[in-house]
Amino acid sequence: MLEPKLKIYQRMLPHWEIDGATYIITFNTWEKLELNPEARQLVLNSCLFFNNKRYKIYALVIMPDHVHILIQPWLKSKTKNEYWSLSSIMHSIKSYSSNNIPSVMKHIGTVWQDERHDHIIRNEQEFYIYWEYIRQNPVKAGLSNNPEEYPFLWQIPD
Repeated sequence: MLEPKLKIYQRMLPHWEIDGATYIITFNTWEKLELNPEARQLVLNSCLFFNNKRYKIYALVIMPDHVHILIQPWLKSKTKNEYWSLSSIMHSIKSYSSNNIPSVMKHIGTVWQDERHDHIIRNEQEFYIYWEYIRQNPVKAGLSNNPEEYPFLWQIPD
């Protein structure tokens, strides 16, 4: 079995990727654009489209101006031992959603900031800390009384 590869690259922010790792990713709307409920549903659907095909999502929340996702990219090619990159995953989600958001809300132009914040999950304890952070995000923002009431929160079924 091959050792996991560490890839390091930087645009404005540094990005580290390790084959098979799980990540917490946060990406923001452009200039704090507030997504309406229909747009948030569209983004949720965009994130889930390749779930269990290119990656596994453990938890996901679409807030009015940002998204948090706990995700593990899967193997793209077994023969090359190549995983789906975070860049390709994020490009797919952002591109599809930004092209379709104008159909559900009055907005023309940029929807997403270019960059994202990503962090490699180091252990099970950290995984559950971020899982709960994602779940509680709409509660802390005053958008719901508990996580289960927020319609734009998704987590892996028990």
